Amino acid sequence: MGCALSSSGDAGDPTASEERKCSAPGLAEDGKDANSGEVAGAFPLSEAQKELIRESWKILHKNITRVGIIVFIRLFETHPECKDVFFLFRDIDDLQQLKMNKELQAHGLRVMSFIEKSVARLDQEGKLEVLAFELGRSHFRYKAPPNYYEYIGIQFIQAVQPILKEDWTLEVEKAWKSLFKYLVAVMRRGFYDEGQRLGASPSLPPQTAVVKSTPEKV
Repeated sequence: MGCALSSSGDAGDPTASEERKCSAPGLAEDGKDANSGEVAGAFPLSEAQKELIRESWKILHKNITRVGIIVFIRLFETHPECKDVFFLFRDIDDLQQLKMNKELQAHGLRVMSFIEKSVARLDQEGKLEVLAFELGRSHFRYKAPPNYYEYIGIQFIQAVQPILKEDWTLEVEKAWKSLFKYLVAVMRRGFYDEGQRLGASPSLPPQTAVVKSTPEKV
């Protein structure tokens, strides 16, 4: 798919060196898939995969709050460094207490809202690309490097399997993984594009933003 929003690289990005160390498996530093050689961000889903995602989302949507909380609790268990990004609850070490935290619940819903919007745009690739690109740009200001986005996808897939039960199949798993791989690739481009736009450098890092607890309109 042609892309009107192209990446401008990671020059001057204060988190670029960290991202190179923690980049998503299978993606090369030049933005290409290390396994296939294709440019990362090319829309990967077949019509059959889109339908699998839509049908499974109908079930998951009924458990949207629960999934959002599980995703972040699992994220903080497996990658506790990610919690440092969240100003409003980064000092809460008790995971049981975190489950009841209103700010965490609200942010979980924001992430689920992004996934819902992505599912709704599966047949509107241009709009889906803009959605993910702009989210990547905003996360530069939160100083949340792109490898964090991949972690979210992994934890989402782990969280939804027991909810979907017999409706979870290898085909469904492959479809969701393909969608998240695409979203992460586009968000990565948005992240680095924003870094270059701001002229950020290690000596002049962007100010850390407080993650909002209310959904943004996209």
